[in-house]
Amino acid sequence: MRNEKIIRLKPIGIIHTPFHEKRGMPIQPAGAKGISGTVEVFEEYADGLADIDGFSHVILLYHFHEAGPVSMKVVPFMDKEKRGLFATRAPARPNPIGLSIVELEKVEGTSFTVSGIDVLDGTPLLDIKPYVPEFDNREKVRTGWLKTVSHRVGRTRSDDRFR
Repeated sequence: MRNEKIIRLKPIGIIHTPFHEKRGMPIQPAGAKGISGTVEVFEEYADGLADIDGFSHVILLYHFHEAGPVSMKVVPFMDKEKRGLFATRAPARPNPIGLSIVELEKVEGTSFTVSGIDVLDGTPLLDIKPYVPEFDNREKVRTGWLKTVSHRVGRTRSDDRFR
């Protein structure tokens, strides 16, 4: 039985980056080494930032606010073959939620600076979670079709395919 309740999410902040258009930006944090951005948390959520400065990395969950139409088969950035959407990290999804693990550099009031950011400027922030290796690392993993192309993530840039 399908449960199609409507879920409403409210942004808790805005992500600011040097990327003002999708074309040419990194496709993953691994390809954004040395690129800094600022995460602005709205005042009503400021108390939630307490103790975050004790973590070296955080997980940002955000809304792909400029993602294009959804298709269940896509040609991912590092491939030339159509793949099932859920076997990719393509931004055009039924629920366009993005995830980036970034390095936390500095917290100042309701904002913090991060590095390794691969997000479009002005992206609505949905949540922040601390990155904890004991929780998040996995040892025996398979990476499917990405096994043969993942080494290209550092030099692959976004284009117009997910408008």
